[in-house]
Amino acid sequence: MNNKIVFGSYIPTNSVLHRLDPRMKLMMCIGFVVLVFFVNNLITGAWLALSLLLAIKLSKVSVKLYWQGLKPLFWIILITVVFQIFFSSGGTVYWRWGIMSVTHDGLINSLIILYRFVVIIVASTVLTVTTQTIQIADGLSWMMKPLALIKVPVNQITLMLSIALRFVPTIMDETGKIMKAQRARGMNFNQGNIITRVHHLVPILIPLFVNSFKRAEELATAMEARGYDPNAPRTHYRQLIWHQVDNWAAVWSSLVVVILFILRIFF
Repeated sequence: MNNKIVFGSYIPTNSVLHRLDPRMKLMMCIGFVVLVFFVNNLITGAWLALSLLLAIKLSKVSVKLYWQGLKPLFWIILITVVFQIFFSSGGTVYWRWGIMSVTHDGLINSLIILYRFVVIIVASTVLTVTTQTIQIADGLSWMMKPLALIKVPVNQITLMLSIALRFVPTIMDETGKIMKAQRARGMNFNQGNIITRVHHLVPILIPLFVNSFKRAEELATAMEARGYDPNAPRTHYRQLIWHQVDNWAAVWSSLVVVILFILRIFF
C-alpha cells in the first residue's frame, strides 16, 4: 500500500464502513457536507467533528493517512484563509494597511472556512477510501435515476465521474514521478520568489497535460473497440443490496442531524 493517500484512493480493509451499501455512504457524505454549513458555534462544530472522527475510526484507515491526503490541498486552503483574513470587514479592526485589514469578523470567518474545508475534504475522503470507484458510480446512477425522466444523460454523467475518481490517484502519482525527474535534472522547486516557483511548475504541467490527454484518447479508443454505446441501457454485474447494517447507519445519521439542530437551537 502507498504510504500516502489522496482523494480518490480506495484502501481495502474489513471495516463496517466498507460493508455499507454505497448508496447509504453517498447519502451520508452528501448529508454531512450539507450539515457543515449549519454549524453556527463551537458546540455544533465539535459535535460534527466528533461524528467525523468516529467515521474515521470505523474506517480502520490511519488518521496519518488522512492527514497525508490533506497535504496536496494545503496551499489552496491556506491562500483562501489568508484572503479571508486580509480582505474581510466587520467588527473590531486590529490592523489596517491600504485595502487590507485584519478584523474580528475576518478572523472568525477565516476559521469557519478552514473548518469547512478540512471537514468536507476529510468526509469525502472517508467515502472514497471505503468505497470502490465502480460502487460510487453505481450508487450515483441509482440516486440520479429520476433525472432520466427529464432526459438528463445519467449514464454519461456517472461514467464521467467514475473515470475522474479513478484517475485522480494516477495523476497524483504521475505528478510525483515528473517532479522527481525534474529534480534529477537539477530543478529546485523551493528556490526563488513566488513568481519563480510558479514558473517552475511549467515543466510539470506540460508533460502532465500531454500524458492526461494521451491517456484519455487511449481510453476512448479502447471503449469504442469494445462497442461501448453511451445511450444503451446499462446492466450491472454487481447488484446493490441493502443490509441491516445500512438501516443502523441511517438511524445514526438521523441522530447526528437531530442532535446538531438541537445544539444549534440551545447554544
